[in-house]
Amino acid sequence: MAKRIEKTTPKQDGFRMPGEFEPQEKVWMIWPERPDNWRDGGKPAQEAFAEVAKAISKFTPMNVVVSQQQYQNCRRQLPADITVYEMSNNDAWIRDCGPSFVINDNGELRGNDWGFNAWGGLVDGLYFPWDQDDLIAQKICEIEHVDSYRTEDFILEGGSFHVDGEGTVLTTEMCLLSEGRNPHMTKEEIEQKLCDYLNCEKVLWLGDGIDPEETNGHVDDVACFVRPGEVACIYTEDQNSPFYEAAQAAYKRLNEMTDAKGRKLKVHKLCCPVENVTINGDFKIDYVEGTMPREDGDICIASYMNFLITNNGVIVPQYGDKNDALALEEIAEFFPDKEVVGVNTVEIVYGGGNIHCITQQQPQR
Repeated sequence: MAKRIEKTTPKQDGFRMPGEFEPQEKVWMIWPERPDNWRDGGKPAQEAFAEVAKAISKFTPMNVVVSQQQYQNCRRQLPADITVYEMSNNDAWIRDCGPSFVINDNGELRGNDWGFNAWGGLVDGLYFPWDQDDLIAQKICEIEHVDSYRTEDFILEGGSFHVDGEGTVLTTEMCLLSEGRNPHMTKEEIEQKLCDYLNCEKVLWLGDGIDPEETNGHVDDVACFVRPGEVACIYTEDQNSPFYEAAQAAYKRLNEMTDAKGRKLKVHKLCCPVENVTINGDFKIDYVEGTMPREDGDICIASYMNFLITNNGVIVPQYGDKNDALALEEIAEFFPDKEVVGVNTVEIVYGGGNIHCITQQQPQR
């Protein structure tokens, strides 16, 4: 059974979204292939996605969904312990188009199926159409036999918020208040929607994210909860860093915040890469009308914050940068009871995202 729940919200029904650091049953990904987004026909990106999936599978069972055309190629590249499903899609960002799962105290699981419009719809979305992506959450809920809540009147991506599982949600004004999301709603109405569907009491607003062009500033590149009452935040004192202003502002705001339980947040610093990751003009990327072009010299959003916490592991982006090892050390200090694993994700960054963007965790029931 996987029915739509139409008259109530997760909060009314006693469901909450758990923190990412809580137990997980499995993790989902979508296989990349768009030649107008991923260079060289997506082949380098597919190798990187496969490495991320294999790293996660050491800690948590992995499911990967893939188009009909790529099914055999995907199945061949992934080990047998990773389950592969055929599923139509427009691109590979399951964090944003997949279900945000909620649980209750009786071991029941449900899904939030947010409206999805490719990060801005016809205002400043990244591609058109996005109709198949907007069906991903419902299809996964069908596979898992879980009921779902659909927000037809509300656009939201999973990478635009983090929760602590105890009543607090963290997000950015740049994204949730952008014209391409929910211009018909006030900030207060958006807060209420988040609280109703994530079962939260308090929304913590950061200002800007670090990727205004791609996602309008998703929070998962900037900060996250490492446990209730504690957050990690990107930090740099290099004024030449493209992330300097946003990182400084986020760190300052977080240090002044309290969560839904009234706790003053403990804020951990996470370094930024020393060198910028940029698009190379030699990359072979198809030009398609309506898709955001990737041009020579474009600075990519290379953040160590875009990691995935999954059971006893933390899967962390690496860029071949001088700060790669430092980032792993710092994250290991945030999570002393977990194994920290680095995966080179430069090819994923070229396509506009990272490990957190391409994964969606399913909580333990």
